[in-house]
Amino acid sequence: MCGIAGIFDLSAKRDIVPTVLDAMNQVQFHRGPDEGGRWIDSGVGLAHRRLSIIDLSTGQQPLFNHDRSVCIVFNGEIYNFKELTQQLKAKGYRFQTHSDTETIVHAWEEWGERCVDHLRGMFAFAIYDKKADQLFLARDRLGIKPLFYALTDDGYLLFGSELKVLLEHPSFKKNMDITGIEDYCALGYIPEPKTIYKNVHKLPSGYRLLLKRGQKQLSPIQYWEIPFTENSSITESQASEELVERLKEAVDIRMIAEVPLGAFLSGGVDSSGVVAMMSQLQDDPVNTCSISFDDKQFNESEYAEMVSQQYHTNHHVETVETDDFELLDKLALLYDEPYADSSAIPTYRVCQLARKHVTVALSGDGGDEPLSGYRRHIWHMNEEKVRSILPYNIRKPVFGLLGELYPKADWAPKMFRAKTTFQALARSSVEAYFNTVAIIPDDQRDKLFSPEMKQKLAGYQAVETFKRYANNAPGMASEDPLALIEYLDMKTYLVDDILTKVDRASMAHSLEVRVPMLDHKYIEWISSLPAHLKIKGQTGKHILKKSLEPYLPNDVLYRKKMGFSVPLANWFRGPLKDRVQDSLLGEQFLDNGLFNADYLKQLVEQHQSGVRDNSASIWTLMMLESFQRQILN
Repeated sequence: MCGIAGIFDLSAKRDIVPTVLDAMNQVQFHRGPDEGGRWIDSGVGLAHRRLSIIDLSTGQQPLFNHDRSVCIVFNGEIYNFKELTQQLKAKGYRFQTHSDTETIVHAWEEWGERCVDHLRGMFAFAIYDKKADQLFLARDRLGIKPLFYALTDDGYLLFGSELKVLLEHPSFKKNMDITGIEDYCALGYIPEPKTIYKNVHKLPSGYRLLLKRGQKQLSPIQYWEIPFTENSSITESQASEELVERLKEAVDIRMIAEVPLGAFLSGGVDSSGVVAMMSQLQDDPVNTCSISFDDKQFNESEYAEMVSQQYHTNHHVETVETDDFELLDKLALLYDEPYADSSAIPTYRVCQLARKHVTVALSGDGGDEPLSGYRRHIWHMNEEKVRSILPYNIRKPVFGLLGELYPKADWAPKMFRAKTTFQALARSSVEAYFNTVAIIPDDQRDKLFSPEMKQKLAGYQAVETFKRYANNAPGMASEDPLALIEYLDMKTYLVDDILTKVDRASMAHSLEVRVPMLDHKYIEWISSLPAHLKIKGQTGKHILKKSLEPYLPNDVLYRKKMGFSVPLANWFRGPLKDRVQDSLLGEQFLDNGLFNADYLKQLVEQHQSGVRDNSASIWTLMMLESFQRQILN
């Protein structure tokens, strides 16, 4: 795992200032503390920070082909590089290293832009081809590795593994994209390809971008999509057997490393399944890492211990105090733009623990989104039964009125919150799902935003991102309501929340995390499974749990999903009470012109008096305040 950075002069061939490129590279030192390198030519500069995993002695970057006409900087791992190397050697290419990086260089020489079609792994890379005088950027299919780019007013294309890399260039301007605030307040993250800054983009997952001198328009091209081609004839027993085979193979190819390797073990289904597969594939005990909480309400370490004992792993556990809120300001600096998933705190801690014992860790991330592992999937499908019976022109006025009249009961369990159910039934399927996942729902954002903010938004709403994906959904995701919300999750929440969280938290500790459940071949197959294999009754992720019954205890497979949560509600009424008031009701935040001061005060007072749980909204706004104070100003 590494960090990449670069500058490409699109307008001419001006000299690249070495100290500027060095500053861009140095700010991401944490991503690759083992080595650093840069290369500068006429109008182009590429830089790299290295975390050595494979070919420790000769895998330095930037790396070149034999005549130095092609240069690459690369972040990630290519798991099929050995097979590709043999294929390319048979075509006459000479290899000077044993690294997966050189495989990409020769793949570019052989297949050009289509080289990405041959790569299996997680990656973000930049290739400069001197003969063609062009720069090529690419990002892996599921968006496991990040890649940011910006076109400056004076004609430079900047790119890097983190936003902070781009900020180091003197031509970069911190002009905030106001629509990003709407996206963030709704979702807790800013969905790709947008960032918090105007004219700065994330290269979307599964996209590539070719850049040539004199080019005015930047037009990324999609090279891969989740197919969602239904395999309706597959039986449950066939699916169970094949799932284990495919998962085991995805795990197996991710166990290649020349450094210590292990796995996260939370005690949930996904991480436990990965550890079970690893234990089948190696003779030595698996190194596993887990954190426990001093509050039993948030602690699931007993289930991790169960799996550890079953497979005799080398298990490392550390207890984290529930009141672990010292990372608040650090998180804003880590993520570079507003980011509101509070589970970033325990994720940071488990990465910190893992790095003491291993350099590479396998995780169970990505198991929920494609197999309907969240309770919200089941709630949505229950509501969808009603939506399918009653036409929209009847549902909207009837349930819309009931939603207005029914008192808000966010203190109650989801099934008893009739107000939110009525509101969901009054919406289209996509709008209802968006409102289910929204941190600050539409009606609350309407009260939260100032008149000036609403004027700047000019009618823009965050739901437009979901509608855009829904309108272009592939295969059965365009017809089946369950496949559609799985697709929406993988295009938004998975890449911009989950994978962003893990990448920044792991890289902060120079730890490489590999995600076998997001192997693109595994995902292609999973996406083909019919709905009845994903949700059975009121149980999500059915086929995965069924497949893992021979490998894991029922208490692990069928217990209530807990997740990596922290006690925000208690924090904001107790030890962080004053900080909430100072942050959200302080002069600097109230004067930013974005929010209605009276409603902000109401949010805080309602929560701290115990009238309503507004902890998710408060956390979201506090992380925005921290970003503005530390980075934007």
